[in-house]
Amino acid sequence: MKYQLFIYRYRRSLRLAAPGFMVVLLSFCFQRSFAQKLTVQSPDRKIAVSLHEEGTDKQVLWVLKTSYSNEGKSTDVIPEIALGLKRSDQDFSKGLRFVIRSNERLIHEKYSALHGKRSERSNSANEVVVAFENPAKAKINVIIRAYNDGITFRYEFPGKGGNYVIEDELTSYTVPKETKRWMQKWNPANEGIYTVMSDSAIQVREWCYPALFQTGDASCWYLLHEADLDRTYCGTKLSNTADVHKYKLTFPDQGDGRGQGASKPVISLPWKSPWRVVIIGSLQNIVASTLVDDVSTPSLLKKTDWIKPGNVSWNYWSSNHGTKDYKIVTDFADLAAEMTWPYTLLDWEWDGMTNGGNVEDAAKYILSKGVKPLIWYNSGGDHTWVPSTPKDRMLTHENRVAEFTKLRRMGFSGVKIDFFESEKQDMIKYYLDILDDAAKFEMLVYFHGCLVPRGWARTYPHLMTYEGVRGAEWYNNGPEFTYSAPEHNTILPFTRNVVGAMDYTPVTFTNSQFPHITSYGHELALSVLFESALQHMADRPDGYRLLPDFAKSFLKTVPAAWDETKLLGGFPGKDVIIARRKGDIWYIGGINGEIKEKKQTVALGFLKPDATYSLNLIADGKHDKEFAVRSGEVDSSDSVEVRLLRRGGFVATLTPVN
Repeated sequence: MKYQLFIYRYRRSLRLAAPGFMVVLLSFCFQRSFAQKLTVQSPDRKIAVSLHEEGTDKQVLWVLKTSYSNEGKSTDVIPEIALGLKRSDQDFSKGLRFVIRSNERLIHEKYSALHGKRSERSNSANEVVVAFENPAKAKINVIIRAYNDGITFRYEFPGKGGNYVIEDELTSYTVPKETKRWMQKWNPANEGIYTVMSDSAIQVREWCYPALFQTGDASCWYLLHEADLDRTYCGTKLSNTADVHKYKLTFPDQGDGRGQGASKPVISLPWKSPWRVVIIGSLQNIVASTLVDDVSTPSLLKKTDWIKPGNVSWNYWSSNHGTKDYKIVTDFADLAAEMTWPYTLLDWEWDGMTNGGNVEDAAKYILSKGVKPLIWYNSGGDHTWVPSTPKDRMLTHENRVAEFTKLRRMGFSGVKIDFFESEKQDMIKYYLDILDDAAKFEMLVYFHGCLVPRGWARTYPHLMTYEGVRGAEWYNNGPEFTYSAPEHNTILPFTRNVVGAMDYTPVTFTNSQFPHITSYGHELALSVLFESALQHMADRPDGYRLLPDFAKSFLKTVPAAWDETKLLGGFPGKDVIIARRKGDIWYIGGINGEIKEKKQTVALGFLKPDATYSLNLIADGKHDKEFAVRSGEVDSSDSVEVRLLRRGGFVATLTPVN
């Protein structure tokens, strides 16, 4: 009876205390048995994460284990997720003593997104907070959540005061040898190619986020990432050099960003780490997930009516120095007006514009066409080797205020900022400082040569898109992308584009410096498959003007933000078919990444029952530069047969019949 009363009083104090826990000394036996039984399940009971202790009494290690259940079958997803941090003053990785856990708390949240794969978001999770102390009695909490589409966890240091360096984060994911994986070797711009591996034989010092895995029995998929990264930490990567089967979080290289800034983050108390995110389930669950946004800080903006997604005409791909030429700039403005795209981008070297006008003349011309101009900047500073101008105008608060003031006066709607080259804490602060200042001037933001999304689009909805991908720009960089692009394009919807907007700069029918071997149908489909709130259409004006009217009509109306997203079929590296809804109209895009012709059956069961839709299909024709068109009426009981050439593709629209 005394023991039960003691626990009741502790839990009552836990509910009342904020933000930390009162420390209660429980018996060693109670700690151990209670911790071993700590399991958090998702609200739908399909995903479970459990906390275990391993090692000796003096060297206790705490790990998480995850499982997934579907149709009566349970799969061990990640057999071990090691936990721990090393702070400059103390170690929080070994010898941690379990103190107590909170009562399980149900989280249910609904919010609206201005752009992305789904406009109305709803998520549910069960959360438990576990309190530990190290041998020196210093406190650390681990916050664990199980969502219906994955698990997340983060570290928390309660208390106040003091500045500390995080010397190392010990979080690591043990991946069994037989697990299939799609991973990209680290590079500062996140512009590599995903490599598919059937086992863990390849050891690399640094792997990029996100990383995709398929369990050995092929029953479950999971994607590793992080979210809600803020000024109190740095971006992390994955490394399996110490143990081929363990992907440990690692901090940025000191050499990144030309050696500027510290690679280890400095924190002050109280403090919470970014969320560690594991999206879990079927491939449909992976593609549809908004978990990275769901766990991130809600929007800091009160007024958002100025934030408008849309397609963009862009001259760099077809003419690398095109913005220096006023006539080229105005031709792309004309293209945007003809295609009813709301934006055109002035890329690098606009400060050297000649041949009939300068940047102010260009802005006036663009606005006269009913198009909104966007403009490029070098992020500047000693962190980048790139001298391209204009440079340094975004580097300080004072510079940004001066530049944004000028841009507003000239009628510009947003900025593209390039060449960050680091994910150290100082660079994370720089990103967020830009977003803070841009919001005050109602300027849209597009990061290029940058990190991949960490959930910032929810916190700062005027952050429209990121590069962080090997996209069509690489047709300018060498012959390799000609041959890797078809397969690469079928991997991105399952990896990079899952975690946030991705400006691949798609839909090119002509050739840049090196040719593409994808079909016209494949290129058209990328406008649906790749999600980006500013979708930069990369081809030259004639590439669009010479298209058949039905293809031009499709590109005039295809949205850049969506109400709903569904994976209809596919496998990374082979093919992919995605349906996205805007209002009542469904858009479907499908591509073939292989060098063999295919026939796909697209089931329409996702349509509203008892409703009739008008189908318009644009598919591959007899050869890769020809289309085949079909139309008709369909309903949810129908399916559509589509022929895809090797490296081919198709699009379709489904519009309700009045």
